[in-house]
Amino acid sequence: MEPKTLAALSVVLVVAAVLAAQHFWSGRPQPVSAPETVREEVGTAGPAREPVPSPEVPPAAAAPSSGRRVVVDVSGKVRSPGVHRLPAGSRVTDALRAAGGVRPGADLTGLNRARVLVDGEQVVVGGPAPPGQPAPGGGAAGPGAGGQGPGGAPVSLSTATVEQLDTLPGVGPVLAQHILDYRTRHGGFRSVDELREVNGIGERRFADIEPRVRP
Repeated sequence: MEPKTLAALSVVLVVAAVLAAQHFWSGRPQPVSAPETVREEVGTAGPAREPVPSPEVPPAAAAPSSGRRVVVDVSGKVRSPGVHRLPAGSRVTDALRAAGGVRPGADLTGLNRARVLVDGEQVVVGGPAPPGQPAPGGGAAGPGAGGQGPGGAPVSLSTATVEQLDTLPGVGPVLAQHILDYRTRHGGFRSVDELREVNGIGERRFADIEPRVRP
């Protein structure tokens, strides 16, 4: 072969080898990097956390309700005498507060301010108690004043003291205390028949007491 032909052939072979090497190099597998936003999220993400449940909105029915109420008449030496509505289970001191408080100089000696109120009762401050309720002195009232004795008004089971209940036929201090304990647990007497549920009162004793008491 002539030198020129040989030189030309050599150049062709070199070019072919370069092209083949370039083609092989460009076809090799290359690593693909994740986008910047994805890499940042992966790099800053901490350990997996449990989803936090969203707080439940309490239903409207879960709102505190007023519940049962009692209606009492507060009279006497208070700043705002009249009929007041109080939550069931309120005590005499709550009724006095609802009536604006006691006036200066009022005698509270015989008034049990810790007593639980009964629906429909009257609280008298500094004056004679209504029939069937404790007298201002706190002791047992005489016939006609506290409703005790054959000629008096019936004794109120919901407001009477131990001394007043003790005057009933067949009732002593122990049974009178049982009546008060029942009254405290049930918030008063709604009917005279509830006396049958008091420990120590049988049918015969109930028949003797029934004409002399009221709820």
